[in-house]
Amino acid sequence: MAALTNDEMKHDSAVHDGAMTALDRCDACGAQAYVRVEMPYGVLMFCGHHANAHLEKLAASAVSVRDERERIG
Repeated sequence: MAALTNDEMKHDSAVHDGAMTALDRCDACGAQAYVRVEMPYGVLMFCGHHANAHLEKLAASAVSVRDERERIG
């Protein structure tokens, strides 16, 4: 898969400015994503389990983090 251009990354950020939806999927396992991490090189999405495993390390270099794990019921 080709890397996203700057315009595509801006579009991706604009599309995801609102609340995350059931269409947002974890990059690690495909489950519903509740955490969106914008990195300098792109966006990563995680389910609650994988966010718990990786977020602490990624947060230090993240541009932004949207954490909606409180919605997990």
